[in-house]
Amino acid sequence: MTREEIYARFEETDKNASLGGGVDKIEKQHAQGKKTARERIEVLLDKGTFNELDKLVTQRCTDFGMEKKKVAGDGMVTGYGRIDGRLVFVYAYDFTAFGGSLSETNAAKIVKVQQLALKNGAPVIALNDSGGARIQEGVSSLAGYASIFYQNTIASGVIPQISAILGPCAGGACYSPALTDFIFMVKEQSHMFITGPDVVKTVTNEVVDKEELGGAYVHSGKSGVTHFVCNDEDETLMTIRELLSFLPSNNMEDAPKVACTDDIHRTVEALQTVIPEDPNIPYDIKDIIEPVLDNQYFFEVMPHFAKNVVIGFGRLNGRTVGIVANQPAFLAGVLDIDASDKAARFIRFCDCFNIPLVTFEDVPGFLPGTQQEHNGIIRHGAKIVYAYAEATVPKVTLITRKAYGGAYIVMSSKPTGADINLAYPQAEIAVMGAAGAVNILYRNASPEEKTEIVRSYEEKFSNPYRAAERGLIDEVIMPRDTRYKLIQALEMCQNKSQSNPPKKHGNMPL
Repeated sequence: MTREEIYARFEETDKNASLGGGVDKIEKQHAQGKKTARERIEVLLDKGTFNELDKLVTQRCTDFGMEKKKVAGDGMVTGYGRIDGRLVFVYAYDFTAFGGSLSETNAAKIVKVQQLALKNGAPVIALNDSGGARIQEGVSSLAGYASIFYQNTIASGVIPQISAILGPCAGGACYSPALTDFIFMVKEQSHMFITGPDVVKTVTNEVVDKEELGGAYVHSGKSGVTHFVCNDEDETLMTIRELLSFLPSNNMEDAPKVACTDDIHRTVEALQTVIPEDPNIPYDIKDIIEPVLDNQYFFEVMPHFAKNVVIGFGRLNGRTVGIVANQPAFLAGVLDIDASDKAARFIRFCDCFNIPLVTFEDVPGFLPGTQQEHNGIIRHGAKIVYAYAEATVPKVTLITRKAYGGAYIVMSSKPTGADINLAYPQAEIAVMGAAGAVNILYRNASPEEKTEIVRSYEEKFSNPYRAAERGLIDEVIMPRDTRYKLIQALEMCQNKSQSNPPKKHGNMPL
């Protein structure tokens, strides 16, 4: 063959490989309103930066006539590229080839990329759109999943791992996304479930469709499996890019610092009146969070699940911070099982990746009741105190109003390791509210006597000064000064060096 013929042969081979399962399958994918794997990667990464690996790999199965069905790439697109100029690794299931099912060979492609990401300290992004394990391969396919899960686990806390569900994700395939740090889903397009509607009907006689069983609404609002829900694929891929802008590439780096054009001394007069004078009237904690962040921008995580606690990312003087806050506008901001799980996992993520934690606290306690107790509120509530106490990143807490009982303790209190604890003048730090305390301490007193005692109790405890006298509050601040006070506290803690006792790992209550 001449040189020209060799080059022409390569170009033809490469062109055919780029078509995945073929033009007809691509058209079918488009007809369902879905992009192909390569089109998704093109949107996700900086233009012209994608380098595909193992493009010509084919499956080696010889059962059920599979030896006659070979597709270059084998239903999986893997490689590396850049997002905002920073290295990332990516793998995308190609639904046009074998329904994106997982084979032994394309599992090996994924593992190669996962290992490269770990060795090079760069995030890995999975774009899921798959029919599940390739049935023709049997246990070889299942072993492929196992090797992927193993790499997910080894990389956890070392590099950010992000999963997007852009179609079906069923059976064992769900566990790789579940092991990653953040999951994205698309409305009415994404579905995740361990057992599908047909199996559910066979085993339990329950009739349910895939949307009701494992759609984006279910997993964002009820199960808490997914962190973000987007309207379409483009929005999903753009939101992944935005999330990564808040994160470091690995656990040995800090998140990128952004030039801050927002005055760090900016006062916010509106904060003086955000908290109602009546302590029983709710308010939206985001009316405090957003105004103090750079450019008043808060990137919320899991907004539809356990709304009594708010988590997300923002920046203060150009540096990423993780926000954890009680939400008085939902269930009065009490902590329950779901809120505890949501907050604890986010706290641990921030600690893994050197992201300082800012806690906005207004919590009347844990949610009472038999349902919470029987489902393990003790075990779940312990996760928050464990996560905060274990975290060695800078931790700044601001008590805006109520900080009662065990809930005060777990929300990054001074004795559990917070570096700086601030409070507004209207903050109340006590075992419980005045009326509840008086009813226990003076249960036999007359209503008139109780009224007087409540007034006395409020004078002593319905303010931050008793805690400040004991050094449990470092500084009482005016609400308008919140932004600069938080920035100063974080700058003071910037070079914090703390390590926990050497151990294999702790035994967190799960």
